[in-house]
Amino acid sequence: MGQWGPLALAALGLAGLMSCTGSEAAAPESASAPDAEQAYTATIDNARPIPEPSETKAARVNLNTRFSYSGEFTQGGFIRGVVPDDTMRASLGGQALEVAEDGSFFAAFDRDSAGTLMLSATTAAGQVVREELAISPRDWQIERVNVARRQTRNLEAYWKKRKPEYEAINAARAKVTDADGWKQDFIWPVKGRISGRFGRQRIYRGEPGSYHSGIDIAPGNGVPFVAPADGVVVLAQMGFSLEGGLLIIDHGMGLNSAFLHCSKIAVSEGDSVKQGEYIGNVGATGRATGPHLHWGLKWNSARLDPLLFVGPMN
Repeated sequence: MGQWGPLALAALGLAGLMSCTGSEAAAPESASAPDAEQAYTATIDNARPIPEPSETKAARVNLNTRFSYSGEFTQGGFIRGVVPDDTMRASLGGQALEVAEDGSFFAAFDRDSAGTLMLSATTAAGQVVREELAISPRDWQIERVNVARRQTRNLEAYWKKRKPEYEAINAARAKVTDADGWKQDFIWPVKGRISGRFGRQRIYRGEPGSYHSGIDIAPGNGVPFVAPADGVVVLAQMGFSLEGGLLIIDHGMGLNSAFLHCSKIAVSEGDSVKQGEYIGNVGATGRATGPHLHWGLKWNSARLDPLLFVGPMN
């Protein structure tokens, strides 16, 4: 990579998966769960497959010309839906969307998403269908502390060790599989005390630290956990400097789950897993001071709140 300046090294190092530090409450980074009222939900009520070119002109008069969708329309949330019939390409906020053969799609909203995003589709006839989505903001728990942010003492030595881990994580998340777990209602990978919530952040004398990128569940050391949805294992490796035992499962459509601090990983890269299938055990490996499972969700580059996918823990 050539020579790295301290600022560039720091930025790259922090761009990877962030682990949990601090007490078992898992790190100074946690946030209050959103109120249900913050999420607007629409209902898919007009879904139908993209018609075949052989359909008659009379039949094509009945084409579905609008989007239909449902989801959690708030920062860290998501949208599932169906594009208008004959859609050739679609996008959300200018980002291209992958569309399944039946016209269904998945997309999501980053923790810091803008308040409005444009959902757009272009049909084979050249018609452009647009719909503006309102994304409700979240009141993130921000803690301001009057101490300087701790710096890595030997940044170059740190990055020499971290760089191959960072590249392995990025390569895993770039893999494209035929998984369709994105269509499912997710389940909890394990049940226990929530010791860290998504989105919390510390500000060190005006300098923002990294926000907590997932939720931490503390059921006890060694407790088994399961796949929250169908998927394909794209990374399964122990010994990461921050994450410890790290397991990443691709759910398709750019959506993936990452499980950190595992004491054991029970699956291998390339394995297909089913929702509810045993995949590993909770631990305290990597940068963690107590046993817990950090579960993070990403859609492409957007970090998402797992609570919005599973709801309250019963």
